[in-house]
Amino acid sequence: MTHKTFPSWPDVAPHLIETAAGRSPADTVIRNGKWVNVHTREVLDGHDIAIKAGRIAYVGPDASYCTGPDTQVIEAEGRYMVPGLCDGHMHIESGMLTPAEFARAVIPHGTTTMFTDPHEIANVLGLEGVRLMHDEALLQPVNIYTQMPSCAPSAPGLETTGYEISAEDVIEAMTWPGIIGLGEMMNFPGVANGDAKMLAEIAATQRAGKTVGGHYASPDLGPDFAAYVAGGPADDHEGTCEADAIARMRQGMRAMVRLGSAWYDVEAQITAITEKGLDPRNFILCTDDCHSGTLVNDGHMNRVVRHAIDCGCDPLVAIQMATINTATHFGLEREIGSITPGRRADVILTSDLKTLPIEVVIARGQIVAESGSIKVECPHLDWPAHARGTVHLGHELTARDFELAAPEGANAVTANVIGVVENQAPTKALKAELPVQDGLVEGTEDVCQIALVERHRATGGVTNAFVSGFGYEGKMAMASTVAHDSHHMIVVGTDRAQMALAANRLAEVGGGITIFRDGEELALVELPIAGLMSDSPASEVAANAQKLVEAMEACGCKLNNAYMQHSLLALVVIPELRISDLGLVDVRSFKKIPVIEPFNE
Repeated sequence: MTHKTFPSWPDVAPHLIETAAGRSPADTVIRNGKWVNVHTREVLDGHDIAIKAGRIAYVGPDASYCTGPDTQVIEAEGRYMVPGLCDGHMHIESGMLTPAEFARAVIPHGTTTMFTDPHEIANVLGLEGVRLMHDEALLQPVNIYTQMPSCAPSAPGLETTGYEISAEDVIEAMTWPGIIGLGEMMNFPGVANGDAKMLAEIAATQRAGKTVGGHYASPDLGPDFAAYVAGGPADDHEGTCEADAIARMRQGMRAMVRLGSAWYDVEAQITAITEKGLDPRNFILCTDDCHSGTLVNDGHMNRVVRHAIDCGCDPLVAIQMATINTATHFGLEREIGSITPGRRADVILTSDLKTLPIEVVIARGQIVAESGSIKVECPHLDWPAHARGTVHLGHELTARDFELAAPEGANAVTANVIGVVENQAPTKALKAELPVQDGLVEGTEDVCQIALVERHRATGGVTNAFVSGFGYEGKMAMASTVAHDSHHMIVVGTDRAQMALAANRLAEVGGGITIFRDGEELALVELPIAGLMSDSPASEVAANAQKLVEAMEACGCKLNNAYMQHSLLALVVIPELRISDLGLVDVRSFKKIPVIEPFNE
């Protein structure tokens, strides 16, 4: 795979010097703007930026001395000149888009740098999938750094993935040009207990001089947390309250705080800065998971920054949390994250720092978006055929595959039920009394059925359980091959025949999301690449995703971003209760538990 390498600062330093000294004209000058300096947290009026070879040569009150007859002049007209925004932790696959189409969607929102962890595709296609994501990322006109996934499976022994990531895979990936570090270390019990494989992956990353991403999804801040921090993860985005952010920062980690499509964790944690007055340098904003509808309709990192400001954060501090703080964390403060000499010329022009309208986006010295419209091409990789054929069920499913037999003689049972929590990743471990009809356990008004359908090895396996909180009504079912993190197929429904229809439909189209009611398909989002992504434009995917949202609502679901909740029900590293291809998992104890409690006549 070939890609155009962006020249380094040492490569172009002679040209930067010549331009800054006035001996050679700049390629581009941004004239008469308010310089947002994230190093000093100042706004300096009446400044210019001179750009040479895609990097900043000079920032000061007058760049006319390095402006030549062929220099492109961009009039800032008194607007704020803000560094391009950085997303410190995210998964491109969650947008249901390839890297090219994700970049095309977020560039107009002012995102010029992303730190991506492709562990979704790693679970389906292994190291090859990571390499494909990495290669397409390097083709883009903005900066997409790749973190090598650390945990596939995320919870060994509790789920089965399409492929497993090994320490040898991590060692190899650390030599690739676009790898910035290790993706979120989700196996936090493994690290805390000194698991040799997890520690080998961390060691390989540290020895390569790169950053280890964290994921500590437990409220326990005692010895297990201390052991996890001692193991090496440098950041964590799983905090949900002020105490979480404070604990991480006090221990020398960066608190990565997310606002995604379904994660609303900023407001509860930013009080560590706005009320407790802690140093904000170790506070980083990120999205984690944003689906295409959010990207098209609401924004990306600009949305997160605006939200932080709305939560009481000083605008300049919020901008630091999405620029220089992120760059510093990954050892790139001399490369990105600020408008200063030598750095990549990634600049946003905006007329207001609080509402942050993104009016012009410049990346590597080139105008890449203006007034919400993309101005550059985002090249696509030629994805191989086998990456588009990853749904293997083994046989056509029927309603019988979704039956859950009751203990002999039982008229009712006590079931362990997954409880969905709106706008948060954690679930609740609930118990419910469920009726038995003709020897089969049935759902109730608030409890419907969930199934995990194996799709990597065509085993024909189906794990059945129950879930509460979606509010579905009538005979319906929804299925998705986006099923974090092992990405089998999650089917949720009130009727077993509809569940079979939905599952078989996704096998037919090669992956995606569908919803059926009374034998009719109400909506379909096709995701043919690894069953996770589409290479269609974000607007098309978002339009289909909106039809899906409307179909869910028509079936009685009123949850905000309920699809994200659906797709995470197999995420066996976040408490409390999840489903996997191996059974029902209590993440508090990392043990499998029965769906039906022991029955005593």
